[in-house]
This record gives sequence, structure tokens and C-alpha cells, in this order.
Amino acid sequence: QVQLVESGGGLVQAGGSLRLSCAASGSIASIDAMGWYRQAPGKQRDLVAGITSSSSTNYADSVKGRFTISRDNAKNTVYLQMNSLKPEDTAVYYCYADLKSLPYRSYGHYWGQGTQVTVSS
Repeated sequence: QVQLVESGGGLVQAGGSLRLSCAASGSIASIDAMGWYRQAPGKQRDLVAGITSSSSTNYADSVKGRFTISRDNAKNTVYLQMNSLKPEDTAVYYCYADLKSLPYRSYGHYWGQGTQVTVSS
């Protein structure tokens, strides 16, 4: 019914850049927030960045100044520009959306399929 599709992951050398995209589709009434969590092997899933429908943003301390989140509301798409990548950024990045779905405008938290980001030293 509601689907989040991620793209843009890959392998990059330390200091390089990647841009992740996440597009929400389906029976959506409104989107309250979108963003990314990431999870490395053996570690918990942590918030990387999020953006609300009013463009308020928040970032993990470890990525502030290096990552930038933005959105295109018309396309229900969020982007994560990742610069100055470090090996410790290596993880599976999971897109999320907090939204209200149709037909009852019920609130839900949805996840994308995940995309692998690998940063080599």
C-alpha cells in the first residue's frame, strides 16, 4: 500500500561523496517526516538525519557539517547528500517516513528496503 524505495548507495573512498534518495508512493494522505537511520553489523539502528514537512531538520552529531538532508514535497522524495565520508559511516542506510495513509488517514511509521553504503580507507 505504502512503499519507500531507496537508491544511491555504493562503494566510495574516504573523503568522497554519495547522495541517497528515497521516494514514497502509494495511498498517502500526508507525510509528517522522512529521513534515514543507519545500522552497522553488530550495532543498533541509529538516526542519521530527518526532515519534517515544515523543513525542520535534525542530524546525528557524528554527521553534522558533512551530511545535508533535503526534500521535494511534490515528489514525496527525500535526499541525503553525504560529503567527506569516513569509514565509520559504513552501514546499511534505511529510509523512514512518518505519514498518514488512506483511506482513514491513520498514522504509521514505514521503512525502506535499505541501501548499503561502504566507505573504504
